[in-house]
Amino acid sequence: MELTAVSDLPEVRPGDDLAELVADRAALEPGDVLTVASTVVSKAEGRTADLEEFPVSGRATELAERIGSVAGEQKDPRFAQAVLEESTELLIECPFMLTETRFGHICVNAGIDRSNVPDHDILLLPRKPTESAERIRAGLAERGHEDVAVIVTDTCGRPFRHGQRGVALGWAGLPASRDWRGEPDRDGRELGVTVQSVVDELASAANLVTGEGADGTPAVVVRDWAFGDLEGSDELFRDVEDDLVRQALREWEFEP
Repeated sequence: MELTAVSDLPEVRPGDDLAELVADRAALEPGDVLTVASTVVSKAEGRTADLEEFPVSGRATELAERIGSVAGEQKDPRFAQAVLEESTELLIECPFMLTETRFGHICVNAGIDRSNVPDHDILLLPRKPTESAERIRAGLAERGHEDVAVIVTDTCGRPFRHGQRGVALGWAGLPASRDWRGEPDRDGRELGVTVQSVVDELASAANLVTGEGADGTPAVVVRDWAFGDLEGSDELFRDVEDDLVRQALREWEFEP
């Protein structure tokens, strides 16, 4: 498998055509997977905002004061309001806000970013990342680059581990996961539970190439990777009824 960053991409502005920007700079081939950071997808879709656009509710004020008291510093209630408006559920209120976004992703602060946002205060995640991936894929096909899959990526932490890694928010042109259940292991035993989240693994691999901070590049081409002859599924976000961790968090209360 080969991963190559798409170089020389300009600062993305609202209305920019990401498919065109990539197609002009990358020699894409059928079977490639293009990963695109959610930051540039959001910028192209006009998802930048200023904190003054979020009138503060009593709930946001309460959250900001509570988190601020634990952190020992003042927190902006307008930011808390933005998180609330971008979320469908608040799983942890303190010492940080762990939320479910409107498209089903669980992350801190609804994935709102405050870095690399020129001329604005914050950057919101794409409204519907899978639809974003589908648009980019269709745009590539219009420019002669057919059979190129697209993954919209982000970085976030994982429980029980330090550090962040790449994850998929949306995808098009390939299933989210491949199902190894029923396949034999090396000793001939039948696998019973293994479902591999390939879009997350490709996003994480690409994140090693994109980098972070000021040196980051937002798009990577993955080549010579094949899904294989296995069943695929677009299930990525666990159903609430089957999510024991989420059920436990609903009963948990932070005590400083």
